[in-house]
Amino acid sequence: MVDVASLIIAVILFVVLSPGLLLQIPGEERPVEFTNNRTSISSIIVHAIVFALVFYLLQLAFGVHGGTK
Repeated sequence: MVDVASLIIAVILFVVLSPGLLLQIPGEERPVEFTNNRTSISSIIVHAIVFALVFYLLQLAFGVHGGTK
């Protein structure tokens, strides 16, 4: 059976870290803006890096392994 924990973690992080949904780092007028529903190239890059780091750390913390055994 395929381990779905990796998929669940990725989906939750994607929703939480979508730029402009809950917060935007860096914001257009301030360093952090909340629920502005706008994005910029720099915020997309920052959120992608944060997503990758948090995803990797959560997979290490929970011992989740992607792929087949």
